[in-house]
Amino acid sequence: MTGLRILLTNRTLADRRGSELYVRDVARALLLRGHHPVVYSPILGEVVEDLRVATVPWIDNLDNMSEPPDIIHGQHHLETMTAMLHFPGVPGIYVCHGWLPWEEAPPIFPRIVRYVAVDHVTRDRLVEQHGIPADDVDVVLNFVDLDRFEPRGPLPERPRRALLFSNEDGPHVAIIRDACARSRITLDMMGWAFGNASSTPETQLGQYDLVFGRGRSALEALGVGCAVILISGVGLGPLVTAADLDRLRTLNLGIRTLSDRLTIRGLGDRIAAYDAQDAAEVSRRVRAEASLDATVDRLLEIYRGVLARPSTPASAADESRAAARYLRSLAVAFKWTTLERVSMQTRLDEANAAIERFRAGDPLV
Repeated sequence: MTGLRILLTNRTLADRRGSELYVRDVARALLLRGHHPVVYSPILGEVVEDLRVATVPWIDNLDNMSEPPDIIHGQHHLETMTAMLHFPGVPGIYVCHGWLPWEEAPPIFPRIVRYVAVDHVTRDRLVEQHGIPADDVDVVLNFVDLDRFEPRGPLPERPRRALLFSNEDGPHVAIIRDACARSRITLDMMGWAFGNASSTPETQLGQYDLVFGRGRSALEALGVGCAVILISGVGLGPLVTAADLDRLRTLNLGIRTLSDRLTIRGLGDRIAAYDAQDAAEVSRRVRAEASLDATVDRLLEIYRGVLARPSTPASAADESRAAARYLRSLAVAFKWTTLERVSMQTRLDEANAAIERFRAGDPLV
């Protein structure tokens, strides 16, 4: 079968973060299978170098793509709708990666015929908040690139070295430091927030026995064989165990798992529950069940299902009305943001004026 021409969109390729790395890894895997991926983002950066090395084409202007794709794999609504409107007649899917970010809200458009959620939380966003019919939504759980993230040797009986593997700074960092110090564990930090984001974390994770993180970072650490405690500035989650792995994976080891208030005592209890043998079983299962290859298999199945659907093209009027509704949603969002910014600036100006009056000896009221 001739390889598919697949246009993948993402809001940015500037930093090595969640959806950027997802689109990079999927595009590289598609290319290796004989397909023809092209990655579009209006903002380029570090991830472009990864695509360049892999010989995956990328563009920041859709006018540079002279042949239309067979299908659009959309991520982030602005970039997805830009691609859908640029290539009339091309069907698409939309992949939602997040519960909270505005950019992850699903666009509603006649040629977007399937929606993909990376966990049950984002499925709830699609179905319960945005009215996407449940039958139009597939859940395709996140993955680990097993060719890159190779297994480490056996864990020690008690953890000696720990890593905060995250792109998020905040008050939780001090609590992690304190808890590790009390448990006599050496703590390192790695990520964009700490100024040392790594392009090759697979070469470093195996040096650590215990990893603090969430989402993709946590899954990669589990794939390597580290014990993992789910944590972020949002809250504290559990130590990942074999008994709870299935549930945690369906939540992408993410925000819905972080339900406890972060305290030194609570984190210390999780560190004390570290179990090298259980962590090894978790890693074995992650490597058996969460591969990049399995995810790409599933995505290709969805692409082909979309392309095999009977052709019932929407009218130009239907597409225009859908585009108009989308533009209205942008106008509402942008105008509220502008109003909030003006209101905040007005309050700031009033406060500064009051300070100046006070300095001049005038009464504040």
